[in-house]
Amino acid sequence: MTETSAAPRRVLLRGGSVLDAGSGAVSRADVVLEGERIAGVGPGLDGDQAVDCAGQLIVPGFIDCHTHVALAASREETFSLPRSARALSVVPVLRTLLRRGVTTVRDAWGADAGTRMAVRRGWIEGPDLLVSLRQICTTGGIGDHWNHRVGPVDFFGDPSLPDPVFDGADGARAVVRRMVRAGADWLKVTATGSMAAGRGVTDRQITPEEMAALVDEAERQGGRGVMVHAHGARAAEEAARAGARSIEHGVFLDEAAVAAMADAGTWYVPTLSVTQSAPGENAEAHRASVRLAAEAGVRIAMGTDNPVTPHDRVLDEIAHLAGPGGLGAAGAFRAATLEAARLLGLADDRGEIAPGKRADLVLLDGERLDPAGLGDRVRAVWRDGRRAA
Repeated sequence: MTETSAAPRRVLLRGGSVLDAGSGAVSRADVVLEGERIAGVGPGLDGDQAVDCAGQLIVPGFIDCHTHVALAASREETFSLPRSARALSVVPVLRTLLRRGVTTVRDAWGADAGTRMAVRRGWIEGPDLLVSLRQICTTGGIGDHWNHRVGPVDFFGDPSLPDPVFDGADGARAVVRRMVRAGADWLKVTATGSMAAGRGVTDRQITPEEMAALVDEAERQGGRGVMVHAHGARAAEEAARAGARSIEHGVFLDEAAVAAMADAGTWYVPTLSVTQSAPGENAEAHRASVRLAAEAGVRIAMGTDNPVTPHDRVLDEIAHLAGPGGLGAAGAFRAATLEAARLLGLADDRGEIAPGKRADLVLLDGERLDPAGLGDRVRAVWRDGRRAA
């Protein structure tokens, strides 16, 4: 039998503790990896190659549901980079995320289908990548780069990142089709203005008819989901009632908004890193929104909105969810693993440590379920059963 056709070696992670992402329980167990999958979890297992995990905690690979791997830290640099440099800039970002234990990301605009292809073909190292391409918006929205001097501006000039601006229900369907044609896994829609730009955060920039058309067309196009940037409560409420899969940011939610989200089964991706890393006037409002949503039974998944903060601080979001967000350690870890996988429609494949699931795992120093200083505790990462760090 040749080496390429040999059965996958069984890698035994021995003597550590394992997190049950669903319950939050931590218990002593071995984990066996066979090829890309988890083959067994329990005591007294064996394998061809052993990794000593005594005194350490094995958790599922982390999932960032809202990040930007192809955007620079400043708007000016993002729009001034040569196209080739912008494409190459993702390489260190993806490597950093993987070595922090992030094994899946949903890019919230900026990365194209070619970046996803490069990761899946093994040309570059990084987390599995789902892309949304551009920020879909109505005329004047934050994805519309119109300029007073020259009018419409397409800074990217790249057919792999199509025009995201539309108006009306028919335009909504057309823009979804443009994004799907270019390879979008998700549709990113901006329903309010930008907190970073300091304008329009409580606006409602998408009509209910437009939002309904976006959601319906995305579902028709292979069952794709719509993720909605919405800071204000009314925009979030309308998006949830239209069937949006997730609300992003949601800094200023209220009881009516979270009730609509809970009723519709809409996830909330708070991106607390935006307000908690350098607390300002919106920090407490954001924390209150997360607590209000959790109390209403809204499902919460992790997302960072980086590079608002540097990508190497991605795991700070888990600490923000645990403490300021009020989810506690177990709830924050669940938001970053199993709940995130559920949002992305990937829970049959990843998000927890169970036989048959993808072997995306992180080995943490110490056995405590504590999100403080989590980035410094990462000792090893496996993605698809291959050790990355």
